[in-house]
Amino acid sequence: MRETFEHTADLGLRVVAPDLDTLFAEAAQGLTSMIVANLDQVQLVREVAFRVPGTARDELLFDWLNEILYAFESGHLLLARFDVNVGDTGLEATAQGEPLDFDRHQLEHEVKAITYHGLKVEECDGGWLAEVIVDI
Repeated sequence: MRETFEHTADLGLRVVAPDLDTLFAEAAQGLTSMIVANLDQVQLVREVAFRVPGTARDELLFDWLNEILYAFESGHLLLARFDVNVGDTGLEATAQGEPLDFDRHQLEHEVKAITYHGLKVEECDGGWLAEVIVDI
């Protein structure tokens, strides 16, 4: 399950998943869905590899989402599918997507930054919960 929620001038993302790999993949996809309204129109024509070090899960999520946001801000790359492996020392992932195409992609929000406010990653009911608030 993935949903967004309003938070003053910010936007929150809450993700529930059965395992950490899925949680981090869904959070990244949720971030992209905040940026582009028609995520299903993003074609999977380019693949990018990521390696993000870290041991604290909440900080790892923060750094991971910053990598996705940076890929969009620096290269206008919309990433829509994620294969994530969270380990004891960080995560490794591949992401697929394409450069922003104004003829096909409808921008939703201008995400300025990932914030630490309300950031959490925790076990719950046999699965995992993540919450993150982004500055829009």
